[in-house]
Amino acid sequence: MDLGLTGRGYLVTGGTKGLGFASAQALVDEGAKVLVSSRSEQGVRDATTALGAGASGLVADNADPAAAARLVDRAISQFGRLDGLLVSVGGPPKLPFADTSDDEWRAAFESVTLGTARLIRAATPAMTAGGAIALVLSSSVRTPIAGLSLSNALRPGLAMLVKQLADELGPSGIRVLALVPGRILTERTITTDGDDPDARRRSEATIPLRRLGTPEEFGRVAAFVLSPAASYMTGSTVTIDGGMVRGI
Repeated sequence: MDLGLTGRGYLVTGGTKGLGFASAQALVDEGAKVLVSSRSEQGVRDATTALGAGASGLVADNADPAAAARLVDRAISQFGRLDGLLVSVGGPPKLPFADTSDDEWRAAFESVTLGTARLIRAATPAMTAGGAIALVLSSSVRTPIAGLSLSNALRPGLAMLVKQLADELGPSGIRVLALVPGRILTERTITTDGDDPDARRRSEATIPLRRLGTPEEFGRVAAFVLSPAASYMTGSTVTIDGGMVRGI
């Protein structure tokens, strides 16, 4: 299937590793031009080198109030257009509720929620009909994950924001979707599992496909939903989890 991505321009935050990088790679492989961002200068350099000629990068922290405008301006100046936005944000620390401080709540809200809102506000005026926005969320939008109180509190709100934005932006031809990864083999997953050698085996036993997903499998879904091939999808929460999440 031709996804119709050739020559289109996309901004991918958190695009230097994990799910963001895999999504950027899938977009570039289909002919799109991609601007990736990260807080790490070395990460940006490594990612743009790996992605090849279709990619460029900019160091930016989603929690920085000035980052959204900088990123969108750079994308427009390089591509002459902005066809889509993928917001991937590193997860907040793994903490039970009793151990979270006010500062940790503020930092998580700034990065996960407010940073995402700023990016959407900055990007939508630059998009024309056919544009798409996808938020990389978490299975915590459907069921809580043990120990991840910050993510459990913040991610579901963004999933509902996707529904509202679908209503508000749909008349302009802009689509908005949520992507919900299950257990994907990324650095974040490895960190969350810690040093428990049996953690992966236990995780795989809860997944109908009996394995963790790969970032590439997630990236291909992300490229599809951002592409013109998915032109009648909006307001949806798309789960990429091997069947792990049991709720509807």
